Amino acid sequence: MMFVLKKNLEEALSLIFIKMNKDLSRVVEIPEGVTVTLEGNKITVKGNEKELSKTMNLYKINFKIDGGLVTISAKGATRRESKMIGTIHAHLKNMIKGVFEDFIYTLEICNVHFPMNVKVNGNKVIIKSFLGETTERTSKILDNVKVDINGSKIIVSSLNIEAAGQTAANLEKATKLTGRDRRIFQDGIFITNKCGRAI
Repeated sequence: MMFVLKKNLEEALSLIFIKMNKDLSRVVEIPEGVTVTLEGNKITVKGNEKELSKTMNLYKINFKIDGGLVTISAKGATRRESKMIGTIHAHLKNMIKGVFEDFIYTLEICNVHFPMNVKVNGNKVIIKSFLGETTERTSKILDNVKVDINGSKIIVSSLNIEAAGQTAANLEKATKLTGRDRRIFQDGIFITNKCGRAI
């Protein structure tokens, strides 16, 4: 009985292994006026007088540029390679989109108890009088990211979606509260819109 169960288990595992190992590929179309190059593990996208570069561990992934198409593939791909192909595909599409239009995050400054003073100073955002605090809170602005403050709204924009997203997250984190009831203490800076998608 144990031998039969063991044999059935081995057959099931072998079937799963076969299903996981198959040739996978995804294709990204390169728009007119855009060039994509690969040097080692560094992918560079140029277009519209803008340039974006990203270093990625391609591992066993094949990255082929042919004419106006980029093919990302792997032979006998496991689940790991399948996820990596999806990640590289998404990054490349965002990079191509980024050379044409900025990724925009919108945040709202919420004052319930005390009015906050929020201003940009170099590569930082300075937050004063948060909940009546006498010490300043700061939030880092990443490279190639623009931050505009208009009343209670903060607009974060960049051709690099990751830099824009991280800068917006830094702003939200700067006014994070611990040990207080958020139902009462609702002051803070909150992301309300991610690249055209309301939250």
